Amino acid sequence: MERQGRKKTVAWVVLLVALTVFSWLMLRITLGYWPMHSDAGFLRIKQQYLGIRHWELAFWIHVLTSMLPLLAGFTQFSAWILRRHRKLHRAMGKVYVITVLFVTGPASLVMAFYANGGILSRIAFVTLALLWLSTTAMGWRKALLRDWKTHREWMIRSYALTLSAITLRAWKYLIVFAFEPPPMDVYRTVAWLGFIPNLIFAEWWIRRGRGQDDRQPAKTDC
Repeated sequence: MERQGRKKTVAWVVLLVALTVFSWLMLRITLGYWPMHSDAGFLRIKQQYLGIRHWELAFWIHVLTSMLPLLAGFTQFSAWILRRHRKLHRAMGKVYVITVLFVTGPASLVMAFYANGGILSRIAFVTLALLWLSTTAMGWRKALLRDWKTHREWMIRSYALTLSAITLRAWKYLIVFAFEPPPMDVYRTVAWLGFIPNLIFAEWWIRRGRGQDDRQPAKTDC
């Protein structure tokens, strides 16, 4: 039992370090757009969309708010926060849900229709955005119904999709380093790789948790 506890602690430390490193890299990317100008980073390959007001608005909303669900969502899976700081857990949960459903999620959906790489990339990013919104909405609904077990499962799926912001870039670096394919081929590939493996892992994690829950007393609150 003690050994299992140590493994869990090590796993959480590794995850926290990985999240911190990639969050810092994403923060650096975000800060690169500030103060706002039209030739920074990603915008260099989006010049044809400048002047489309709803795309520009969606882009800046996404850039300036995308870190919030990434960081707020991570706190939702800490057993220590859940046991000792339930108010913080609920506050961060509200930040996560509101940001995804009403701010950066809709902005991501708008941007998805203008994704580089043609129709395959656009289908991938539209699918990702719709899944992100729907899994988060289901998690919120289950929380309102106080169905905490199912709430947690939907939030695992939702956060797996949130992490696509990180995994997409990780796949991109790996593919470019290993194969050096044309840029648009990379984009079409990582558009799907960014979230499908995440969802597969999330489903495995959920089913693994169900097996453990069957051997433990049911929880009555979140």
